[in-house]
Amino acid sequence: MSESSHSGRGGQSGQSGQSGQSGVSKTAGRYFDAAIGLLQKVRDEESGSVADAGTLLADAVESGGRLFAFGAGHSSLAAQDVVYRAGGLGLINLLAVPGVVGVDVMPATLGSALERVDGLAGAVLDSSPARPGDVLVIISLSGRNSLPVEMAMNARALGLKVIGVTSVAYATETRSRHVSGTFLKDHCDVIVDSKVGVGDAELSLDGVDAPFGPASSVVTNALMQAMTAAAIEKLAERGIQPPVLRSGNVDGGHDWNGRVFQEYGDRIFYRH
Repeated sequence: MSESSHSGRGGQSGQSGQSGQSGVSKTAGRYFDAAIGLLQKVRDEESGSVADAGTLLADAVESGGRLFAFGAGHSSLAAQDVVYRAGGLGLINLLAVPGVVGVDVMPATLGSALERVDGLAGAVLDSSPARPGDVLVIISLSGRNSLPVEMAMNARALGLKVIGVTSVAYATETRSRHVSGTFLKDHCDVIVDSKVGVGDAELSLDGVDAPFGPASSVVTNALMQAMTAAAIEKLAERGIQPPVLRSGNVDGGHDWNGRVFQEYGDRIFYRH
């Protein structure tokens, strides 16, 4: 079976020499190349946005604000990746919307349907501990569904700062599903573009009718960790000890984290 060219925007169509030498299949090697290409692209083109996002996070930590992360479906995986994470900021809380966190809802299609329900975001924010001055990171690959759009709109109306992690390409190549006709990117203080192509499928192959090889999770998780690293750097530059968690699997880790939880307990809601 012969291979067709790469179908996504961010990766590379060829097979690297290293992939062949290591025994990785040609198609698997092409996926690694595509993912690496996207990571290099966001590193080179989104460094300013990542730095701006890190500054917003650091500002909130310094001023007594709280940090929240939200994503629906697979986008929630990147939000969960920075919550209660060894090596991460202990103050980042998951803003959970029942039925859309991860893919454990049954049937799985219900989660996708809930993303298009008007009014859900407002109800979630009104019942959350979020308050003016806090920061909310909203992750949505397409940024076109009602839930992330309304989440951003409502958050800003409540006085929160909003960081959007999304693929800006969707705003030019698809239509919004929100009544306003707008996308997530239109309602954020900082936009971090994942550069992932519409459809989130980096590969194609002769004999396979649909493109495949999604890379949005790889890129978005990296962007979230990069933003967190930028925030930690900014806090250190200001002479502030960042509330970083340590692994519970290293000696002293639990005691270290206990001190972080004690000092910042009123801003860490996953402990309650």
